[in-house]
Amino acid sequence: MKNTKTFTLTAMFLAILILLSAVPFLGFIPIGPINATTMHIPVIIASIVLGPRIGAFLGGVFGLISMIRSTVILSPLSFVFSPFIPVIGTDQGSWKAIIVAMLPRILIGVVPYFIFIGLKKLTKNKPTSQTFSLFIAGFLGSATNTILVMNLIYFLFKDSYAQSIGANGAAVYTAILTVIFTSGIVEAVVAAIATVGVTSVLLRLVKNNATQKL
Repeated sequence: MKNTKTFTLTAMFLAILILLSAVPFLGFIPIGPINATTMHIPVIIASIVLGPRIGAFLGGVFGLISMIRSTVILSPLSFVFSPFIPVIGTDQGSWKAIIVAMLPRILIGVVPYFIFIGLKKLTKNKPTSQTFSLFIAGFLGSATNTILVMNLIYFLFKDSYAQSIGANGAAVYTAILTVIFTSGIVEAVVAAIATVGVTSVLLRLVKNNATQKL
């Protein structure tokens, strides 16, 4: 029965990811040269409710969708997410794009779970502390994505990224920080609020089902 419940919830989160990616300006929201996203929210919630393994799987799906989308729908930064798009200044793509597209997204499905569990232990699992724990887990789960993606772009594609945004020298990392502290903060707050609202309900339902079966 537990496996059935896990499978059903996993399928639901997977369907939500596909829906978000398919609806324009819902899963990926263009802001300048880079897209803001809501795709990380189902992954964060799944991580907390279903655990880090399924969270990592769904994060990997998010990364794969991002890679496919960057290949099919071209943008100035498609080359940092798709190994099939030529890097600026070259005639071929780079395998490093797979790292940018996949690693941060997989970690979105891992980090929130351990933050939530750690905070629950730290607060001695008090019922009143759950909202706080969920908010922080959602916020840091989202921040994991933004911080890792933007820094990997900087360290793996610095020169090409500089050309794409028309910056050089210290201005390149200033641009990175600008993204992190503007759209990145907004994404994190939205993710945190959604995590509190949705995850608290799902955790209650899961707990009630377990109690009824006992």
